[in-house]
Amino acid sequence: MESLKSVSEALHNKGREGAEHGGKSEKLEKASLLADRVMKLARDNILVNLRFLDVALSGLSAETRPGLDGAAADGKLLCYDPVWLLLQYKLEPHYPVRLYLHSLFHCVFYHGFQCKEREEELWDLAADAAVESVILELDLHMAALGTDAEARNKLYYLKQDAGMLTAERIYRYLKHNPVTPGEKAQWQRLFCRDKHIYWRQPEELVVTDAQWKKISERIKADLKSFSGDRNPSESLEKNLAEATRDRYDYADLLRRFTVMGEELQVNEEEFDYIYYTYGLSSYGNMPLIEPLEYKDRKKVKEFVIAIDTSASCRGELVKEFIRKTYSILKGTEYFFQKINVHIVQCDSELQSDTKITCEKDFEEFMRNGRLKGFGSTDFRPVFEYVDRLAETGEFENLKGLIYFTDGYGIYPTQMPSYDTIFAFLEEDYRRPEVPPWAIRVVLSEEEIEQDEY
Repeated sequence: MESLKSVSEALHNKGREGAEHGGKSEKLEKASLLADRVMKLARDNILVNLRFLDVALSGLSAETRPGLDGAAADGKLLCYDPVWLLLQYKLEPHYPVRLYLHSLFHCVFYHGFQCKEREEELWDLAADAAVESVILELDLHMAALGTDAEARNKLYYLKQDAGMLTAERIYRYLKHNPVTPGEKAQWQRLFCRDKHIYWRQPEELVVTDAQWKKISERIKADLKSFSGDRNPSESLEKNLAEATRDRYDYADLLRRFTVMGEELQVNEEEFDYIYYTYGLSSYGNMPLIEPLEYKDRKKVKEFVIAIDTSASCRGELVKEFIRKTYSILKGTEYFFQKINVHIVQCDSELQSDTKITCEKDFEEFMRNGRLKGFGSTDFRPVFEYVDRLAETGEFENLKGLIYFTDGYGIYPTQMPSYDTIFAFLEEDYRRPEVPPWAIRVVLSEEEIEQDEY
């Protein structure tokens, strides 16, 4: 430690400028060797204590980069300034382990690949807070820092407000609750460990998100067999679930809910203007061929939106989901002017059914409709009710049902005659599996609230 102290002090007093102009000096060489050794020890510590991260560690190697004045990961390398690292090590002996874990979790949750269309500053704060929450919940002595107590306190209250400490949830919270300059400085002091300079330069990210997704899937599987005295953190599970969830184009899925219908409009494809105009010019107002007035197109006419009104589904978000679903369908060419949409509410029992036949009905429901229920969840009553409606002639050709739920309920065993989508708010590997005949979709609050259509 004495040699490390002398090298750090000498380099600090001399400054990096002399090293830059003097080439690769002996002191810089020595600092690089010491820093490399420190980071290898940090990596070994992580490998011994967190065996489920072995594959991730093999995907992110540490490398010195003099002049960086910090650390930054590009998906393959964790680059760090050796002088900066040794100074941090001098102040906090566990800092190298904390830095390695911090940057590693950024890659595991592929935060660097999710910057598009997000505010840079807020996403940086959110991503840093998310990975620090994971590290703190793992409660590792080898990665402990002097600011941990203050950071834990901050994250405790953040969780009360944001609901879950994933980068996506924290980012959404920050969007709705802007931080002051003083709060921003506090967040950076408590949670920031590395720079995100490669995140805004996709060409600099030398490993793809698909490659890191495979690693994340492996970690998720290994966590289930991870043994030891401590349990993996809730934040780790939630962040892994969010990172590895399948992302769907919800609008594309809704195209399954289409039926053939007669649309009264000119069928341009079967209309020949040559014969039509020839008849008008030769015989006055007597066209030789009248245009066909209709054509068959796949359009949405009948579908059901089922809402789980158990206590876990919040009212405003449910209404946003209904509005988004309706807006996607209404905003496409696949929507009939006359429709037959049922919005069914159910917890363990059927609570209500609102029939929508036009946009006016829908707007009335959104203004004055109330959610009812808030008990336990049973999905079967909705399917039984919809089947009864079909038997009594309420539907001509019902194509689909969309069920918005937390997923904790009793599923029907028999496959219905129409397509079914179960839409969940967040990923949860402890949730019961949906039946094989149903489509499973996971949407985030951010995706539901986006007004894209």
